[in-house]
Amino acid sequence: MALAVSETLSLARTTRRRQIWSVGGGKGGIGKSLITASLGWQLARMGQRVVLVDADLGGANLHTCLGLPTPERTLTDFIQRRVDTIEEALAETGAPGLRLLSGAGDLLTAANIKHMQKVRILKKLRSLDVDVVLIDIGAGTSFNSLDFFLLSDVAILAAVPEPSSIENGYRFIKSALYRRLRTATQSPWVRDMVDLATDPKNDQGLRTPVDLVSRVEREDLEAGAAMRREMSSFRPRFVVNEVRDDRDVVVGHHLVAACRRHLGLRASYTGYVHFEDAVWRAVRRRRLFITDAPTSRAAEDIRQLTRDLLKGESLGLGY
Repeated sequence: MALAVSETLSLARTTRRRQIWSVGGGKGGIGKSLITASLGWQLARMGQRVVLVDADLGGANLHTCLGLPTPERTLTDFIQRRVDTIEEALAETGAPGLRLLSGAGDLLTAANIKHMQKVRILKKLRSLDVDVVLIDIGAGTSFNSLDFFLLSDVAILAAVPEPSSIENGYRFIKSALYRRLRTATQSPWVRDMVDLATDPKNDQGLRTPVDLVSRVEREDLEAGAAMRREMSSFRPRFVVNEVRDDRDVVVGHHLVAACRRHLGLRASYTGYVHFEDAVWRAVRRRRLFITDAPTSRAAEDIRQLTRDLLKGESLGLGY
């Protein structure tokens, strides 16, 4: 059931602070781009000004999910300074309030952009005059993927109820946490310890981020306290896609429990999206399933996910 007009306007007013949301995934083929596109469309329908960003550099397909041809101007044009501002690279989607910054292009090195190029992109995304910047992140644990994920106010990790996806999703969150801890300090010794901890066979007995923080605290109480603050403020959210039955639903709870037990993180389970034939049929027609099959369970799942995310942010909940 759609939000009442009064509730929609209330949420729109309370979430005017610019936010960056991201959707990442430990592996490809899990419907990450479809979830991103659908969340963006639903946010715009609820009165938010949204820019979708396809940061899956080298494998961008968000425009396809929206049923659009490859935009004339893309993120590559901004990286190569063929346009002066990032706004010039935005494409209209045909949906009011929803624009796209596509990552599609012919730049062979797009997937390996230089550090300063990445910093420039992240800074400009923060400056966009919108309510929500929603980033579709490339699969895997490259520094580009992790940094876009860590930039976010709302960091969503998509998974499907398959062992490889669950394992890769957990590994993605673990890698993101180590990346966050390393970039948050200027201490060479602490950075060396983080690097050491990323090797599961290290000779210091550092098997988890909790082990790492405890070790740092023994040597430098202030540095250890800073790391604990970073861990406390990192709260990823899981979405399980292609759910077929109740056994699939609990996958998100298992991931949350694993993050708490092994990583010391307060992750949350935002929700799930049902598997339906309507989804792949819409994909084949190059249409967004939430518009092509608005009465499907998957479409209602997206609407519920969006409502829950907006309500959580408007109330200042950390989940």
